[in-house]
Amino acid sequence: MCVAVPLRVKSITDLRAEVEMGGVSRVVSLDLTPEAQVGDYVIVHAGYAIGILDEEEARETLEIFRQISDLMEADDEIP
Repeated sequence: MCVAVPLRVKSITDLRAEVEMGGVSRVVSLDLTPEAQVGDYVIVHAGYAIGILDEEEARETLEIFRQISDLMEADDEIP
């Protein structure tokens, strides 16, 4: 299963963007989303920004991921 994660664009050089989530940064390709701007949220999969989200969509998606993580942790605690 593959999961694409929304990350915030911190800086752009050519078609490479430094993106961040939770204090962790990485560089991704903007070849598929050249219109992305600093401050945008991009959906990242396999090192490529594959789409642009508005801030509300990004926050909703991250909240859903948090809820899934919480459920998985709770499931791990069941004897």
